[in-house]
Amino acid sequence: MRSFFYALGLLVALFMAAPAHAQFANRSLGLSLGYMNFNNTASLNNTVFVGFDASLYIEGGFELVSLTKIAFPYDPISEQRVVGLAPSLGVRYLFMEETIRPYIGADLSYLHVFKPQGDSNFFGVGPNAGIEFFVSDSVSLGARAQFNAYLSLTERVQTSLIVSAGTSVYF
Repeated sequence: MRSFFYALGLLVALFMAAPAHAQFANRSLGLSLGYMNFNNTASLNNTVFVGFDASLYIEGGFELVSLTKIAFPYDPISEQRVVGLAPSLGVRYLFMEETIRPYIGADLSYLHVFKPQGDSNFFGVGPNAGIEFFVSDSVSLGARAQFNAYLSLTERVQTSLIVSAGTSVYF
């Protein structure tokens, strides 16, 4: 009788168990440091920035990516540091999806500069390229280069060359 209850308990446990699901690391959050070269356009000088990254793997080597940069460029008109906020949203294609991940992509960007004489708003688009190296199953180190052309209705075209290095955690 005792073995009957053990068998019945095992049978109930098997029927109540959830199905197994494979776990893939297809999302990431990261932090990066970089340099923005504004070419002295729109009265801004070159600056370093801190970036907050996120990615979501879509399918077939494509990822949806976001990078929000916070920078403090020098404004020669007001002769002081100003705050720049530059979020972007884009897509990238991974050539390899293993330990080393080289990629190319394109971003839609927005640049808002808080200036004493009035804020500036720019919308931009630009290509990018980079590479990520996984140092563990869920942590990567990477480097990225990007060119942006920012457009504004009230100011001339703002171009920016951006290089950055960062780390990401995949989950």
